[in-house]
This record gives sequence, C-alpha cells and structure tokens, in this order.
Amino acid sequence: MRFLVLLAAAWTALAASKLPPIKFSDTKLDNGLRVIVSEDHAAPVFAICVAYSVGSKDERPGRTGFAHLFEHMMFKGSENVGSGEHFYLIFNNGGSMNGTTNKDRTNYFETLPKNQLDLALFLESDRMRSLAITKENLENQRQAVKEERRMRVDNQPYGQTFERGDEMLYTNFAYKHSVIGSMADLDAATVDDVRDFFKTYYAPNNATVVLVGDLDTKTTLEKVKKYFGDIPRQEAPKPVDLSDPPQKEAQRDTINDRFARLPRIDLMYKIPPASEDDFYALYMLGSILGRGESSRLYQTLVKDKEAAVQVASFARPAKGPGIFSVIALTRPGKRPEEVDGLLSEEISRLMSAPVAAQELERARARMRRDAIETRLSVQRRANEIADNVALFGDPNLINTELDKLLAVTPEQMQKAAQKYLVSSAKVVITTTPAAPAQRKKKQ
Repeated sequence: MRFLVLLAAAWTALAASKLPPIKFSDTKLDNGLRVIVSEDHAAPVFAICVAYSVGSKDERPGRTGFAHLFEHMMFKGSENVGSGEHFYLIFNNGGSMNGTTNKDRTNYFETLPKNQLDLALFLESDRMRSLAITKENLENQRQAVKEERRMRVDNQPYGQTFERGDEMLYTNFAYKHSVIGSMADLDAATVDDVRDFFKTYYAPNNATVVLVGDLDTKTTLEKVKKYFGDIPRQEAPKPVDLSDPPQKEAQRDTINDRFARLPRIDLMYKIPPASEDDFYALYMLGSILGRGESSRLYQTLVKDKEAAVQVASFARPAKGPGIFSVIALTRPGKRPEEVDGLLSEEISRLMSAPVAAQELERARARMRRDAIETRLSVQRRANEIADNVALFGDPNLINTELDKLLAVTPEQMQKAAQKYLVSSAKVVITTTPAAPAQRKKKQ
C-alpha cells in the first residue's frame, strides 16, 4: 500500500506544471459586482472582460435566444452612448472588442492601450446602467440575429447537427435548446420581455469585471467604484436546475443536409460538469483520441484505413452536464456505416486498456502549450478568469486547472471511459448530403 502511495506522489510531481501563478486581487463592491484585477506590465495595454452569469440555460420555452439577442442589443447604445458608437470609440482609440454567448454565460471584452482605462469602464458601466431598449433597436437586432442563424445554422453545412445532438442528448430544457434560439421565438420577443430580461440578469450582482494588463490595482479599483459603484443591485436570479438524468439507451438520427457534400458521423455522450474530476479525465481522453495528426482517430481512420478525411474529439465544458463529441467526415467512396464502426472500435479501445505513456505525454504537452498560450494574451487571461467566476465562482481556477489535467492518470481515463462513453448511452447522428435534385429544389 505504501508503495502505491509513493508511486502516486511521484506521478503527480512528475506531472506538475511548475508555471508561475497568475496573481490577482478579488474585490466585491457593495452592489455585488465582483472585480478581479491582475497586473502585467510587459506591454502598455490592458484587457477588460465583463461576464454576466446568464446564458441560454436561463431562458424559458417560447422565449429562446434572449441571451444571444442581448449580446447584440448591448451594442445599440445607452444613455450616454449612441447606437454603434461603442465600436467607433474602441477602434478609434487603438482597441479591439467582441462579445460571446454560450449556454452558461455572456461576456463582453475589449483590449486597449493603458491610457484608455476610463473609456473602457465608462462604456461598460453605461450600458450596464442604462441600455437603450426600444422597439426600433429590438427589431433591428432581431433581424440581425435571424440572419446570423441563417448563416451559421440553417444555411451552413452540418449547421443543424450540433443543435440536433443537444436536443437528443439532454432532457432538461436548460441545455436542450440552442443558444441562438428559434425564428419563432425571436419573432415573439417583445420590448417588455427584453426589459425584464435586462433587469433580471444585467445587474452588477450578476456580473464580474476582470481587468488584466499594465494597470495599478489600487487606482483601477478606485476607477471601477467610480463608474460602477452606484449602479443598483437587483434581486438575484433564481438558480437554474441543470440536473439531467443518465441516458438509458442509444439514440440515432439521420439529417439530410442540402449543403453537405460528404457524410459525417457524430457520436455524443453526456458527461459530468467541468468542475468534477471525471471531466478532466475525459478532457485528456478527447485530446488523445482526436486532437491532431498523432491522435488515435487520425492515425486509424485517416491514415491507415483511409475511411475519413477529417476527425476530431473533445469534451465540451459546462456548468452542468457537458458533452463528449467524436466527429468524422467520411472519405468519398466510403460508407458512413464503416466509419461509424471504426469510431466505436476506437471508443472500445479506451475502455479495454489504459492509454500508453507516450500518448499521455503528448496530451500533457498540448495542455502545457494551451496554458502558456493563454498566458501570452492579456485578453485570453481576462476572458478565462471571467468565465471561471461566472460558471464556478473560482477565479483561481486559471492557476489550478492545468495541474488537475496533468495529474490525470491512465487508470482514471480508462475508468471515465468505461463509465461515460458506453454504447447504451450515446447519440449517433449521421449527416448525409441531400440528392442533387433535393438541393436544387430547396435552394
């Protein structure tokens, strides 16, 4: 027994990242706004990320797509900023910016020269305080989101596959529906709906502001209090039940895609939240199975069997149950059934034997590289810290996550595969190209 303990300790020490920790301050204002400041004086720039703990999981039936709609609405102006002026002020002062929405959170972020801190804080606080919610702005952005849905989902090769996978894999409505929402629900949205959504979720006590870069912490906190401190808190949103029952039988579906040109096979499995140890084991498995040309799927399906032209596998993180996805794009002349069988064989291999030491070391090297690349960018650091707070309430996860990944053992990965990647609990979607006559008819 003592030998096993010593062996485990040696393994953990060997796997340790040894990256210097990212230092930060963590302050909560009287109105509930959480503020994280991390100094980095390597270059005269800074990044800001404002993350709101609201995503498509917070929507209700008949009113989907609100979280993503708000990502657009937040650029339509506020009490002291005109419609679209946010873009011009950032770009004209040498900055960059964007916003994203997923099932769990919505974020807005900018990178600017260090002398533009007041500008960033003013713009973010003004729209948190006084977003311009009008019928005209709603209609304008409703049409923009509908067009985005056409471009990214409805008229995109394989665009409906992920959406259908979520519908089949999840039982709980929170994760079952798509982030972008449906056309019917977008049409049904009213100005009052939007005002209620804003009041509930776009409050300081439901937000985190993260600033990383060439900043002085004390001065920065004083400025944040100046711009955000008097924005009133709102009643906390009701927690969303994210629990989802285990899947008891395999499900299959076929999508006839008029934009696809090659058949594609998607395997999907429900996995634990990203805060659990088994998720880290599955995340490492995703890298070993289908990330890069050295991965098992590439070597077997693309190189040896020549049955696929593209392969990938990955664990999608979430606050609630996530998804482990395996994807293969079938080579011309090969049957989807053959590719499906080969994918299942590779999944079975993960269960039957621990991964090899060489495979594990390659995966660890990728994790180290990913962590270093995040640290090279002030914006990526700000976004990751903000995500970790919005989803898990833990800004220090940026310092501990890599070590958790590197500490995963082959035995832990094998057990996770045996528990979660079982054939009786998977969703299989075969996306096939529509016949030429069908494509012409529908276009």
